[in-house]
Amino acid sequence: MPKNRTLFPSVARWRRRVLSRAVHRGWSWVRETGAVTAQHPGRLRFGRIGVGTRLAFPQGTVFGEPWIELGDHCVIGEQVTLTAGLMPDLDLGPEPILTLGDGVVLGRGSHVVADTTVTIGSDTYCGPYVYVTSTNHSYDDPHEPVGTQWPRMEPVTIGPGCWIGTGAVVLPGARLGRNVVVAAGAVVRGVVPDHAVVAGAPARVVRRWDPEKGWQPPLRTPAPVPLPDGVTPEQLLAVTDLPAKSPNSK
Repeated sequence: MPKNRTLFPSVARWRRRVLSRAVHRGWSWVRETGAVTAQHPGRLRFGRIGVGTRLAFPQGTVFGEPWIELGDHCVIGEQVTLTAGLMPDLDLGPEPILTLGDGVVLGRGSHVVADTTVTIGSDTYCGPYVYVTSTNHSYDDPHEPVGTQWPRMEPVTIGPGCWIGTGAVVLPGARLGRNVVVAAGAVVRGVVPDHAVVAGAPARVVRRWDPEKGWQPPLRTPAPVPLPDGVTPEQLLAVTDLPAKSPNSK
């Protein structure tokens, strides 16, 4: 009897390990198969999907694809919503509504809602759960529910090289310049100049680049040191394997 008590838990653990591995392998296969690329678009027929661009599976809500153009080497995370137009199956005319430049990254759970034109410049990186919209609800009539009033629409432009932090919201009419940093949780509207850092709700400029003085106010941390040219992946792995020096070592 003691042997049986030892045997049955071992069998249960073995079965759990086998099932766990099978589930993870199956889910990896589903994610790989369900990803959208130019070669494997699935049911989605974008106006353009560039070389090396990939939409991770599962995708969020996607409609109006003929009016959505995605540049080369974009990374679209899981559960990202991309929509053009107020609803599916509308004829939005000859021009694209939502345009992503080359190398754009949209983090998991982000939403880009383009009821009128939204343009995101090349090499712009968005953290998770960023919300970009060209539409906002109206509340002009105090006697009508806000949700039933016709919305206001204004184009949105995000310049190249921007970084938009987790949970940030970019509202209709926003125009972000080049290499703008948007802090996590910021709510952006209006015009943001090139090389600026904005934070808050509503977002305000908290730091800017001056060609003569540099960043104002000055950065509080030193700039990261880039890797020297010619460093190989093998050399980097070798560095990570080096033992840590003790505080007293010379």
